Amino acid sequence: MAEQRARPQDSTLAAICEKVLAGERLSHADGVALFRTRDIFTLGELANIVRERRHGRRAYYNVNRHINYTNFCVLRCKFCSFYRSTDGRSGPTEVSNGPGYLYSLDEIVRIAREAADQGATEVHIVGGLHPTLPFSFYTDMCRAIRERCPGLHIKAFTAIEIVHFTRVSRPRLSIEEVLIALRDAGLDSLPGGGAEIFDPRVHAEAFKAKVGEKHWFDVHRAAHDLGIPSNATMLYGHVESVEERVTHLLKLRAHQDQSLAKCDDATKPHSDEGRTAVTSVAPSLGRSVAAFQCCIPLSFIPEGSALEQLPGPTGLDDLRTLAIARLMLDNVPHVKAFWIMQTPKLAQVSLNWGVDDFDGTVVWYDITKREGRGTNRQELSVEQICWLIREAGCEPVERDTFYRPVRRPARQLVPV
Repeated sequence: MAEQRARPQDSTLAAICEKVLAGERLSHADGVALFRTRDIFTLGELANIVRERRHGRRAYYNVNRHINYTNFCVLRCKFCSFYRSTDGRSGPTEVSNGPGYLYSLDEIVRIAREAADQGATEVHIVGGLHPTLPFSFYTDMCRAIRERCPGLHIKAFTAIEIVHFTRVSRPRLSIEEVLIALRDAGLDSLPGGGAEIFDPRVHAEAFKAKVGEKHWFDVHRAAHDLGIPSNATMLYGHVESVEERVTHLLKLRAHQDQSLAKCDDATKPHSDEGRTAVTSVAPSLGRSVAAFQCCIPLSFIPEGSALEQLPGPTGLDDLRTLAIARLMLDNVPHVKAFWIMQTPKLAQVSLNWGVDDFDGTVVWYDITKREGRGTNRQELSVEQICWLIREAGCEPVERDTFYRPVRRPARQLVPV
């Protein structure tokens, strides 16, 4: 067993190894030490120990479909190559990245229906902050998808979008009221996007017009209190320091502690199957059972952004960050490598560096194109995903959004 080893070459990691082997919580100083060490093999081994305690050699994936419904956005975040302005003052970066677009409700429902027909269990819907769309557009979107695709899980709208909806609603709604309206229309869970890095210096330098950590946590706190599960992210590799990355992870951990403290003992997440207690019946229980299901560290891709002069993270930095996320977030069941940003090959390696979730088929993703050479169509088939997982020495497990195994005949495992 890997747990019998963990003999670091870097003596500064000895105490951290003892903590991990004893199941003790790591500190901020521990996290920084893990980022600074050159003993990367011990780091990967420690993260894999934690991963195998929770999930054994299981590696999860899902058949999903991303829908980015518009790239028009009132914000101009420096790290973003996705947004397009609506004021006619587009800069050269925006022009080179292509035109702006907005899908109609009919188009969105058609995409969702096609995905459901081809085996998808989830749609993942996010977009820019459109300046003129009414709040009813988003509730109508959820309602229409739910009517046409009753079995499809709707994971939609980052915390940044939710705050935007409070501002465009008439009469103006609170965060909780927006979430209730969306839930009643068919929303099942929230993604974790928009967190970036929880630090005032980084916020001012890279995305000063976007709401910061207070609003992000306000949304996820309200969602959890309403029984709406969510994910968490961290965008790394731009202007932040490793100390700021660790602080970000610890803030996520503290919030998760608060959410879990509100759960009854009978509904808290249990680790043996790597599942959270958040299920589709959570809202009907009349009490808070929701929490973060997964953390997704997102690798910054400079190409096409206002920060494209930066090198972005290396493959080693990607692996290091994924492993440290697993070690620091002891109360979050799953860590995902989003292969769109970290590449399929590195995501495969990460399955032995603390990661247990390979994400899914994705199909169409417009927010980033790896190294600027990709297209909007970014897809892996189920067969490709399973092959990558098995070659890494893991057992592929198709999951739904709540990490429950999906059982279906092999012939139905078709790419979306």
